[in-house]
Amino acid sequence: METTLCYHTVHLQTGCTEKAKQSFSSRRFYYEVQVKGGTGWTLGVARESIKRKGNITLTPGNGFWTIDLRAGNKFYACADPDIRLSLKSQPQKVGVFVDYEEGLVSFYDVDAAALIYSFTGCCFKEKLYPCFSIPENFVGLFSLSNINIDPLIITPVDHTE
Repeated sequence: METTLCYHTVHLQTGCTEKAKQSFSSRRFYYEVQVKGGTGWTLGVARESIKRKGNITLTPGNGFWTIDLRAGNKFYACADPDIRLSLKSQPQKVGVFVDYEEGLVSFYDVDAAALIYSFTGCCFKEKLYPCFSIPENFVGLFSLSNINIDPLIITPVDHTE
C-alpha cells in the first residue's frame, strides 16, 4: 500500500453526499454497492452527527469510514493521510461489512471474494449510515467531462447469525 497526501475533500450541501435512511447502532451489518462502469465514487459508512455542509475531509476523525475510486483506476482508503490501495482488478460490486462492537469496517470485492481494505480499532458511539458519493458532488477533484457517473446500486444483504 502507498500513502498519499490527504486531498479528498468534498463540498456537501446535504448528506454524505447521499446517506441511506436506515441506520445501525449495534451488532453487524453488510450491504453491497454495484459500481460497475463507474470511474469515480466514494462509499462506506458515516456517523449520524457528520457535518452536512461545507468542505469536509472524508476521514475517520470526521466520522467517515470510506474507500474511493479516483480517475478511473486509482483506489484509496480515505484516511489521514489517504492510503493508496493496490487491487488486482477493478471491482464490479463492493461489499461493506461493519461490526459495530468490534470497531471494524471492511470492504470486499464481491465477485473476487477478496478483501479490499479494513478500518480496525474504530470507536463507534452513535448510529452509522451507509453512504456514497459520485463525482458531480466533488469539488476540484475531477473533470466531469471524462467521468462515467452511472448510478450506484445499493443492495442490503440479509444474513442470519
